[in-house]
Amino acid sequence: MPAAEETCGAVSVVDNICRLTPDLLAESCQHILTYLQGQTAGVNSAEISDRCQRAGVTFEHEALQNMIRFLLLTFRSAGKSNLTGDELVSRLEEGSNKWSKASLQVLHKLWSEHGASVHAQRQAQDSLSICQLVDMQWKLGLAVSSDTCRSLNSPFVTVMLKIAEPSGQISQRSFEMTIPQFQNFHKQVKEMAAVMETV
Repeated sequence: MPAAEETCGAVSVVDNICRLTPDLLAESCQHILTYLQGQTAGVNSAEISDRCQRAGVTFEHEALQNMIRFLLLTFRSAGKSNLTGDELVSRLEEGSNKWSKASLQVLHKLWSEHGASVHAQRQAQDSLSICQLVDMQWKLGLAVSSDTCRSLNSPFVTVMLKIAEPSGQISQRSFEMTIPQFQNFHKQVKEMAAVMETV
């Protein structure tokens, strides 16, 4: 579990989490758990912020980000360790004595409902250890000079991929293709997308 007291400095993350109503905390945690279960591409912090403001609870941007990070790391760590709801609450209480009973009840309830799914998703990600495509860009070019002078004035496509490694680091890869190769690549990507929609 992350160390709650050190994460945010003077204004503790736990204090901010406890300022949320049980419903608001549950809704915020639901966003995070949905992401950890692999059902969304990320946690929409702008939506969480908007929901907090509509409920009359305002946070500085960094304080909100620290709360989201803390909950994300807490649930991710609990999923990795396959903790029960009771074990999660016990570890949170060990980390800080500032937790409200209502906040701990919400976290216990949500983790009891979703913990097994988060653990299963975590195991699947660990066993696959695959990269995730974050962004793909392409541009059309024309070869005007070459050392071999073999294919001058022929069009080509440069593809740039932004990839999230299993470690969490973002890397970029680029490669060039002829127009027919790019058309075949496009066809294969469309086929993969169609198959993934059925899963």
